[in-house]
Amino acid sequence: MRVARRRFVAAGAGAFMVALFRGVGAQSDEKAIPVIARKFVFLPNQITLERGEPVVLEFTAPEVVMGFNVPALKLRTDIVPGQVARLRLVPEQEGTFDFLCDVFCGDGHEGMSGHLIVVARAA
Repeated sequence: MRVARRRFVAAGAGAFMVALFRGVGAQSDEKAIPVIARKFVFLPNQITLERGEPVVLEFTAPEVVMGFNVPALKLRTDIVPGQVARLRLVPEQEGTFDFLCDVFCGDGHEGMSGHLIVVARAA
């Protein structure tokens, strides 16, 4: 069982890195950021963006339906296993914004959160 779990985690990490460097699903002027929603964590759980830079957050969930919600920015999407949920945005407000899973996914759900950090665009 442990070997199968290690292979699953390694495959997920490999897919994450490939998507990170390829920019899967993004248009040419958009930066793609893959995000994996797993029980009970977002990978990565800290996302740094530049103000005014168009990005696409590309979510996958290998286990169960999850939700992604940034209440302060009114950003939200459902994440369904087997599908990629794309959330396009152009961050206009600098600061640190909390995000969380807003679809109950089991014991440990309440700790499934992270930070979206918007910084000044590099000159």
